[in-house]
Amino acid sequence: MTEKDIQTLLKAGDYRPAFNAIVDTYSERLYWHVRRFTLSHEDADDLVQDIYMKIWNALPGFRGDSGLFTWIWRIATNTALNFVAKAKLRSALSLSTYTAEADRIIDSDPWFDGDAASRRLSKAIARLPAKQRAVFCMRFYDDLSYEQISEITGTSVGALKASYHFAAEKLKEFLDE
Repeated sequence: MTEKDIQTLLKAGDYRPAFNAIVDTYSERLYWHVRRFTLSHEDADDLVQDIYMKIWNALPGFRGDSGLFTWIWRIATNTALNFVAKAKLRSALSLSTYTAEADRIIDSDPWFDGDAASRRLSKAIARLPAKQRAVFCMRFYDDLSYEQISEITGTSVGALKASYHFAAEKLKEFLDE
């Protein structure tokens, strides 16, 4: 089902079929978008469920001012960034470092199906500041335009380009170590 079809359902007040179409259309992409923040399958699954609850509760208020995809990704990105902030706080309170915890999660994840290079890249991405990680992942993995990312994050295109550039430079440094 297309985004336009889903929006037609929403305008008609057919929230359940619209929600089902959202789940069918975006589940896999949404999972991987969130997984890049959480690093673990279990956390990503839990967070996706939370995101779907937020979407379900917010559907009646969706006005269509932005595209449906953009609206969903804004909810998902903000939820994922909040998760990362809480994870950093938990690791600080437990006297471990977030980086060490991220490396442990990536190394011990039975659902990780990449090779050693993919694992190194995942570890390097996990070291990026959360907002740089968001911009990098949306641009590199989700193949979103800077304009789409701008709508999702509320950040100017110029700032996003700079953020992506700095993220790419940091990744290069991490990978060259």
